[in-house]
Amino acid sequence: MKVLVPVKRVIDYNVKVRVKADGTGVDLANVKMSMNPFDEIAVEAAMRLKEAGRADEVVAVSIGTRQAQETLRTALAMGADRAILVVAADDVHQDIEPLAVARILKAIVDEEQPGLVIAGKQAIDNDMNATGQMLSALLGWSQATFASAVDIDGDAAVVTREVDGGLQTIKVKMPTIVTVDLRLNEPRYASLPNIMKAKKKPLDEKTADDYGVDVSPRLRIVKTTEPQTRKAGEIVGSVDELVVKLKEAGAL
Repeated sequence: MKVLVPVKRVIDYNVKVRVKADGTGVDLANVKMSMNPFDEIAVEAAMRLKEAGRADEVVAVSIGTRQAQETLRTALAMGADRAILVVAADDVHQDIEPLAVARILKAIVDEEQPGLVIAGKQAIDNDMNATGQMLSALLGWSQATFASAVDIDGDAAVVTREVDGGLQTIKVKMPTIVTVDLRLNEPRYASLPNIMKAKKKPLDEKTADDYGVDVSPRLRIVKTTEPQTRKAGEIVGSVDELVVKLKEAGAL
């Protein structure tokens, strides 16, 4: 079985994001970029399936600018067999929207014929949480979202997913789309030998036009603002004063 893993290049989760002075977006100048954390978990899940003998090949895919090659090389260093880069933008500030990504992924799935697509549940830059579901609809495949455990049982995938009431275990017929949550696994670090090997692994470069997909934005960002700063705390002298303060703030 072949496993396809979409990965996205985003601002590293350890970096404090800065908004441009004119409010038109996020400042990406000299900012460290890395693989979306949920996608790292997806790559690790695919690698564990391969190591368990349930998958034969893992293919990583990224859609965006040419700089996403670095992200794909990271996936290859983690163990993916080959990678596909779809150059869909020249400007790093242009975010390819979920529907366009899903359409490109559908075309790649039609070519590659994987038995399983494992993706992060969302990207930490736009928090859309939509690509996996859209891809499932376009392909007509089953889907299992927010996965915290994944196993293969014959021609079905057994997925434990996180819901409001706790955990839900479902069995979905393959081929299927699985989107993963944070508690699924702990991604491995790429060793230096594997980083060197990744440079020799095949990485095919395509464009959105190769798949006949229009990536023109359907959404327009009106304004981007920093989160409101938290007000400084206040020390009170007694419980009675605390109660008064809480009543004034509407907390009681």
